[in-house]
Amino acid sequence: MYIAIPKETFPGERRVPMVPGNIEKLVKKGVIVRIEKGLGEAIKYTDEMYKAAGAEVVSDTDALLRTADVILRVRKPSAEEASLCKPGAIHISYLDPFFDPDLVAVLKDNRISAVSVEMIPRTTIAQKMDALSSQASLGGYVAVILAAERLDKIFPMMMTPSGTISPSRVFIIGAGVAGLQAIATAKRLGARVEAFDTRPIVETEVKSLGARFLKISLGETGQTGGGYAKALTDEQLEKQRQGMAKACANADVVITTAQLFGREAPRIITRDMIAMMSPGSVIIDMAVETGGNVEGSVLDEEVDIDGVKVVGLGNLPGRVAVHASEMYSNNLYNFIDEFWDEERKEIILDRTNEIIAGCLVTHEGEIVNDMVKERVGK
Repeated sequence: MYIAIPKETFPGERRVPMVPGNIEKLVKKGVIVRIEKGLGEAIKYTDEMYKAAGAEVVSDTDALLRTADVILRVRKPSAEEASLCKPGAIHISYLDPFFDPDLVAVLKDNRISAVSVEMIPRTTIAQKMDALSSQASLGGYVAVILAAERLDKIFPMMMTPSGTISPSRVFIIGAGVAGLQAIATAKRLGARVEAFDTRPIVETEVKSLGARFLKISLGETGQTGGGYAKALTDEQLEKQRQGMAKACANADVVITTAQLFGREAPRIITRDMIAMMSPGSVIIDMAVETGGNVEGSVLDEEVDIDGVKVVGLGNLPGRVAVHASEMYSNNLYNFIDEFWDEERKEIILDRTNEIIAGCLVTHEGEIVNDMVKERVGK
């Protein structure tokens, strides 16, 4: 079996799908691994390091893709790149299938077995392959660091000869993987942290990290079977905004992490709420890539709204690309290892398996994922 790993083409993307250590493990399974020349140069993984791990280094991207049995990437391919893959090839990466029906159609028509890593179910057995969680955790850490850099105050309480400095107040909206890591990081930096989530079940986790949990009565909420927050009604969203307005006004930093699986992010911070915050405060919108939680946030920009810095930088895990690559590489290796047939020396995509059923989008010329089929067509 031949695995191909092309360079990422998305602007500014420094992460790589496989680090040399995991390449070596694949080669020991009897896999031929070929990488595109310069794959890891942005994070100092040299071609020589990949060669030492057993990979072949090639310069022709088209040839790399045309002959591969399996293609590993971080970002989704372009439609042109997808059309180069041979029928029956397995393509594993983020795919964004709900928002890119044209790509899904190309993958289907070219009979590519496309695995969308963000759709790997959040089950116990799948934790080791859960790229969405591994990258979100790093994103939560980076969000706090970005806020600390931009805030004109320090995070911790500090007692000095000239007086005591009160700790900064950080309000985190959403206590999923990203939010919990943001809470932990802000607490380690000494901030006073408050958090809110529509799922009451996470209150214990928030408190265990030393943060205060903000309670807002929204009626029936909860989470999906995959552990994601359920979408709120318009009335519930308005109650949520009203309940959070005071917490935002008192905060020096607000970090929003609220996302809905397969849908645009909910708008939960309005300009009126921003106007209540003190000048110099900072908002980090971690959902900006899927529409944004904050009114006025702009992807890959930092804007000033009524004296408040609203930061909409995308690809936060990519700002710590070495560790993000290591974690993502482990996720992909664990996926391959889980479904590896030692006798046949290949990956077996058993559609009766819960994990494969959840993340396999196209297969043998069909859209086989029910959620994707419902959203983007047959």
